[in-house]
Amino acid sequence: QVHVVESGGGLVQAGGSLRLSCAASGRTFGISAMGWYRQAPGKQRELVGTKSTGGVTDYADSVKGRFTISRDNVKNIVYLEMNSLKPEDTAVYYCYAREYGGVAYWGQGTQVTVSS
Repeated sequence: QVHVVESGGGLVQAGGSLRLSCAASGRTFGISAMGWYRQAPGKQRELVGTKSTGGVTDYADSVKGRFTISRDNVKNIVYLEMNSLKPEDTAVYYCYAREYGGVAYWGQGTQVTVSS
């Protein structure tokens, strides 16, 4: 079992920055990737970005060049640095940790609100 806890988030003006953190604990030796999804009101949950244990990173087109994922594989912490935030980035952001077998564990979510 893997336990995932996010921190960070909050209210920021458009053009501002925020950093989210996510820590995984428990059976972390089998984690193959950690990353972030987000869900805006009335919309489906969408991938923001992911970083594999091997260092491969992938981002949604909507955040490329503005968001950066970094990961500490030893501490099992993943960060999401968000710059040049836009009102359309407003959503609940969920961290996940995925095992090599495909099982994913989710955090409780953290609200990010970008005001115009």
